[in-house]
Amino acid sequence: MGYRFELITGPMSCGKTEELLRRIRRLIIAKKKVKVISPSIDTRAKGDYIESRNGLWLDTVKVKNAMEILDVVEKADDIIAIDELQFFDEKIVEVVKVLLSKGKRIIGTGLELDFKGEPFGSMPQLLAYADKVDKLTAICMKCGSEYAVRTQRLIDGKPAGKDSPLIMIGADETYEARCLDCWELPETTSQAEKNIAFMSVSKKR
Repeated sequence: MGYRFELITGPMSCGKTEELLRRIRRLIIAKKKVKVISPSIDTRAKGDYIESRNGLWLDTVKVKNAMEILDVVEKADDIIAIDELQFFDEKIVEVVKVLLSKGKRIIGTGLELDFKGEPFGSMPQLLAYADKVDKLTAICMKCGSEYAVRTQRLIDGKPAGKDSPLIMIGADETYEARCLDCWELPETTSQAEKNIAFMSVSKKR
């Protein structure tokens, strides 16, 4: 039968959505009926579709909360593909379990860690229930390392502090992948600006 709940995870810009789209396209070729779902809170795509950074896209059904997923899934759907799982409320775990009990195959993507380097939303529970987990890495946007495993939030080009709100939907100008050596998390956003100013002065000495 194969895997019933596949989870693709990793930091920003590691290719999660691209990999999801690749798997979906293979399933469509195999004449499987796929329902693609994404949270309406993710407004990076301007319409009802998901799009990877290399330009691939696919129509999606956008929902406001986890329970709405059960309303849009039809009996004829073979595979349920869910993008950006970390943005859903805590009911997403129960929804996944219900879909599995109905014999649905699920392929999901999500950030396992937030910009603070802490478990994001219900991702820890989803990782535990997944039959197969693929953890992708990205290219560090600061040093070029192939092992970027953190998502760096930038505000006005400077690292955001711990006091920054958890949810801020952005793209390359507000988030980038970093390796552990280059990832920064100041105590406060204002402190980040002070640190950068101090570093600039130090280099001039």
